[in-house]
Formats: sequence, C-alpha cells, structure tokens
Amino acid sequence: MKIKNILPILLFLVSFSFYAQSDKTDEKREKIKAYKVSFLTTELELTSTEAEKFWPIYNAYDDKQFELRHDKMKTYLRKLDDDNIASLSEKEACTLLSQIESTDKELYLLKEKYMANIKKVLSAKKILKLKKSEDDFNRKLLKQYRDKATAKN
Repeated sequence: MKIKNILPILLFLVSFSFYAQSDKTDEKREKIKAYKVSFLTTELELTSTEAEKFWPIYNAYDDKQFELRHDKMKTYLRKLDDDNIASLSEKEACTLLSQIESTDKELYLLKEKYMANIKKVLSAKKILKLKKSEDDFNRKLLKQYRDKATAKN
C-alpha cells in the first residue's frame, strides 16, 4: 500500500485518539483547526475576495466531515472493539456494514458538493494547491504526534 493511501487512515486514527480524550477534545480540535487555518492561509495566498468566499465553504465542509468521521464512525468502531466482531450475529454484522457504507456514501457526497462549491471560488490550480497543502499539513501534524509520542518513551 502506498503512503498516500495509509496517510488518511493514520490521520483518522490520530484524530480519533484526540477525540477519545473527551476533556481536552474541543480544545485540541480548536488548536489544530487554528493551526490548519494559519497554515492553509499562508500556503494558498488567497486574495481577500477568495478568502471571504472560501473559508465559510471550507469550514462548513470540515465541520461536517469531522462530524461524520468521528461521531458516526466512533459508534461503529465501538461495536468493533474488544473482539465484538466474533459476538455479532450475521444480521448485526450486515446492519453495521450497511451503516458504515452509508456513512462512506455521505462522506463521498459531501466531498462532491464541496468540490462543486470550491470550483466556483478558486481556480483549478489553487484547488490543487489546497489539496497539496492539506496533505502537507496532515504530514506535519502526524510528525508532531509521532515526535511527541517518541519523547514520552
């Protein structure tokens, strides 16, 4: 598997571990979000007109994506935790699988809608730059997480 395929999974797990620590979750999420906004603003070099239109679309997408990935997926992952798979009936497993597929479809449709809206605001080159910048940000975040974990050991 390529690193580009593994990175989103790792980021999901990292952000999920942040989410699991409920007391500081909102605080950590806000810190990460502020860092991300700063990073993307610097990287994208948006005009004031672009920024005015871009950020509401981006933030709405980011919030909804977070909600789907963390709120819904958290419920599914709980059912898969502690070897619960073995205790699931085939019918329960089918239901859970269907729910996961439904959430995946919601995420896909959300991304599709987001891209359609972003194309009205940014050029194709800036959208590609956004994608690269998000990937760079995620790598930096993952590196910080790894460095912090290594420092603890």
